[in-house]
Amino acid sequence: MTWMDPRMTDTDPAERGAVLRARYAGRRLRLGTRRSALAMAQSGMIAARLRQEVGCDVDLIPIVTEGDRSSAHISQIGGTGVFVSALRHALAADEIDLAVHSLKDLPTATPAGLVLAAVPTREDSRDVLVSPSGRRLGELGPGARVATGSPRRAAQLRALGLGLDVVAIRGNVDTRLKKAIDGEVDAVVLAYAGLARLDRLDAVTEILEPEIMLPSPGQGALAVECLGGPDLPVAGPARALIGAAEGPDVGRAGGQTWPDHGHSFDSDLAELLRFVLDDASSSVAVRAERAFLARIEAGCTAPVGALAVPAPAPAPSTDAGPVAPAGDASPAGRLRLRAVVAAPDGSTVLRRDVTGSAVDPEALGRRLADDLLSAGAHSLMGTR
Repeated sequence: MTWMDPRMTDTDPAERGAVLRARYAGRRLRLGTRRSALAMAQSGMIAARLRQEVGCDVDLIPIVTEGDRSSAHISQIGGTGVFVSALRHALAADEIDLAVHSLKDLPTATPAGLVLAAVPTREDSRDVLVSPSGRRLGELGPGARVATGSPRRAAQLRALGLGLDVVAIRGNVDTRLKKAIDGEVDAVVLAYAGLARLDRLDAVTEILEPEIMLPSPGQGALAVECLGGPDLPVAGPARALIGAAEGPDVGRAGGQTWPDHGHSFDSDLAELLRFVLDDASSSVAVRAERAFLARIEAGCTAPVGALAVPAPAPAPSTDAGPVAPAGDASPAGRLRLRAVVAAPDGSTVLRRDVTGSAVDPEALGRRLADDLLSAGAHSLMGTR
């Protein structure tokens, strides 16, 4: 993953932000988004914030992705990358200036020439149960049909030992809710964040705590992506590489040269997006989660969850031991990262957690992945 880093400059950050805002005031930006109601709502939030804080015009450009066209399971059409590759190609073709994704949909490898410019403040990352009968998860009873499109959710539901009949489901939020309302299933499990952004929290029966249902890495977070990074020239056409096909390797660098349309890459856009939209604590958390996901090499069908949250600082030592690193001096300087890897049928579940400095969240993610791999995670995922 290529992340946007602050520029090394002598300019005061606030002063630099003011300069960037002034430069973009009155300009028009094209924001690429999927066509689903949820994607449009999420992108609309980002567009509204840019209009308000920068004074620029923002047009939403709906783009149909391969994941939207197909009703097949994600694993059959190439993994989560099928939801983002069309947007990335639109960036390369100068059809849009920036793209907004659900961060959990992003492959962990980013093509050269793209940069994840901002992670806005994360919504609640937890999953929720929607049950028209009003029964909570522990009250549904053996044989109750609970629907989910996520192998991660399915495995954790089965692991609870409640005798639930976990059934697969695809479709947008309204489609899934309708199946429960119409009685096709007794309940569905969805992300809190999606319902919140669609103003549908009234449908929630129960919020599932991470001890019951650990969320997907990046769940509840958005990713704002644009051209940028060390592999793209400051001026001139985009000359980066991107995965050529919709398939398992979507999102990996290499395979196809981006077309030369003669447009100029705006080197300041990524910096502006970071100044205006990025939330530091949300960014650090998802960096830890995605580093874990990349290290453990879990595919889209693997029942894997991860969640990073701020951790309290350790109590001061009363002896003459070593002094804690400067980055660990406050709760914001430490992270607790939890992860789960499960067999698809829920028969075996591995849970681990680690707490450490937030200065290098990727190192924390890799450390936790190594711990789970040593405990046999690959055998559960069927990758070895």
